[in-house]
Amino acid sequence: MRDSYPAGGFGGNSIDGIWQAVEELRSRFEKRGGTRAGKGEVRAAVLALLAERPMHGYQIIREIEERSGGSWKPSAGSVYPTLQLLADEGVISAEESNGRKIYSLTEAGREEAAGGRPGSSWSAAGPTTGAGVGSLPRAGIELAQAAAQVGRTGSPEQVQQAVAVLEEARRRIYSILAQG
Repeated sequence: MRDSYPAGGFGGNSIDGIWQAVEELRSRFEKRGGTRAGKGEVRAAVLALLAERPMHGYQIIREIEERSGGSWKPSAGSVYPTLQLLADEGVISAEESNGRKIYSLTEAGREEAAGGRPGSSWSAAGPTTGAGVGSLPRAGIELAQAAAQVGRTGSPEQVQQAVAVLEEARRRIYSILAQG
């Protein structure tokens, strides 16, 4: 979103600008159709599933979607390259069966899968975790709506206070990323 607006923000205290930002934020999250996995999440999910039993790519996609309660359905464009990478690394092997590749863990894959947390990849995106990845878009939209409300009905002093809170929140959120 940073590139969508000038460095100075939304043009002062423009209510129209704030509402435009809220609507853009909402539409960006709605277009995603669920949550997006972070780096390594597809890999971890694939390893966890293959630790249970051999599967083909489509089964892996379906299992992740099912276990996440529908909130995370990785695309074939993320699962199949991950499977190829894992095969190249010797972590999984592929066997042709009825015209499909069935993937299973190698010894190295079993060791790597044993080091992970079973089910963590899809449970983090699932609807049952109140502070999971899936709650981030909703929290962002609600924050933007609150800011817009202050912009519409607040006094100039309240608007100034809200701006300071939002600037501090932005800095603190980026500091979370910097820690990892």
